[in-house]
Amino acid sequence: MVSCFCCAGNVHRRRAILGAAAAGLFAATWPSRARAADPVPRTSLSGEQALQRLQDGNDAFRADKPLVPAANASTRHQRRIELARGQAPFCVLVGCSDSRVPPEVLFGRDLGELFIVRNAGNTVDTAALGSIEYGVGVLGVPLVVVLGHESCGAVSAAVDMVERDAMFPGVIGEMVQPIVPAVLSVRNQPGNLLDNAVRANARRVAIRLKTQSAVIRDALDARKVKIVAARYGLEEGEVTWMEDV
Repeated sequence: MVSCFCCAGNVHRRRAILGAAAAGLFAATWPSRARAADPVPRTSLSGEQALQRLQDGNDAFRADKPLVPAANASTRHQRRIELARGQAPFCVLVGCSDSRVPPEVLFGRDLGELFIVRNAGNTVDTAALGSIEYGVGVLGVPLVVVLGHESCGAVSAAVDMVERDAMFPGVIGEMVQPIVPAVLSVRNQPGNLLDNAVRANARRVAIRLKTQSAVIRDALDARKVKIVAARYGLEEGEVTWMEDV
């Protein structure tokens, strides 16, 4: 097969153009590279307004009064079509995997409103931190909530590690290890050790986000994001807020 020099030249030119485009793409600031967020404007809510929306939603949840009106099939369908273009959530919710703590339900929220990062013990590893940074830096989310909860199994496991030198199978112990400092920080405090540790763990994660992420720190300095810790009570259904972090 004989190659056409003209076609080969076109291929080289296309490759050069694509290479230049890629170089320009990566030279730009990283939020502008995330094209998935571009079609939909960012939320206009401030951090305080976003927090109030969650508080109102939790009040409605506890009163069995859904904040978001029940949508009929046509409006739900329309919402899905809108969200197919992109997302503009107003809160990054860092929560536990516990099946009793579903964020959208607890706060009466609908599709596309919460950007949720969940794992046992609401800890933050590299993948979770990158997800949170994406929410803040790319999607322009004005609020990050770290939500612990009553009787958290992961925190309870960390308490057992501290108090009884417990061992766990697989990588469970490795997963729980980041919670141990929270347990140690409240070990000698009055009250229930587990619940004190749940609160301390949520606070520690919120503080870590404030201090160890350059992306989030820049947003904080620019007053573009608010970070709070919270604790959910399983029986009463109430979220209590710890803004002093």
